[in-house]
Amino acid sequence: MNIWPKPLLEPEALKRRLMALSALDIILCPEEWLRRYRFDPKWGEDAALASIDNGAGDDGFIVFAPEGVIIKGFDHESDMSPHARDDDEVWPGIYDQTPDSLLKRLDDEALNKENATFCIWRVSGDSAWRTGDVKNSQILDDGSDFLLGMIYETPEDYVEWAESYYEMKVSNDIVGQIYSGGKVSEEMVKKLNPDVASAMGELRQVGIATEVDS
Repeated sequence: MNIWPKPLLEPEALKRRLMALSALDIILCPEEWLRRYRFDPKWGEDAALASIDNGAGDDGFIVFAPEGVIIKGFDHESDMSPHARDDDEVWPGIYDQTPDSLLKRLDDEALNKENATFCIWRVSGDSAWRTGDVKNSQILDDGSDFLLGMIYETPEDYVEWAESYYEMKVSNDIVGQIYSGGKVSEEMVKKLNPDVASAMGELRQVGIATEVDS
């Protein structure tokens, strides 16, 4: 088992960031099937699930459970993809040493456990993110920088992507408020996307605090 060597948010901060990204997608992209970010706070009896899907065959799933957090990512262009191997098996070491209680969380068919190019976890009470003893002497790209890079560090980073992707002006101030966990009002929604009818119900479903405009 190894300590994950790259920067990654603490579990609670990661959860809040993924909720914020999901909220922004709800507002900016009314068509659910086109969204990149999703968050389900009631995915299981005691677990929440966040997902990232760029619509081009690359995805990441992040499960938040009492026993910890597990992140499974798949970059379809990575040389470490099962589909780039003769045996179609997960690359050696990706799931090595993963705690059974967390690894079982990936057994849900929708999470495509066998499609993986990297796996990271953090057991509750631990002080570091960890990964298995991945056999990667050639230092092949596992897609983690690419996929985890979609969890934009700052509102400015998100706005730069969103304005290009959605081809619309996006308020830096409102994105900053949502990033910081502030309550979302109908006025904020309308300022971000005048074309959306109402997103308040969906926002509440993913756990976002909302307020009624006076």
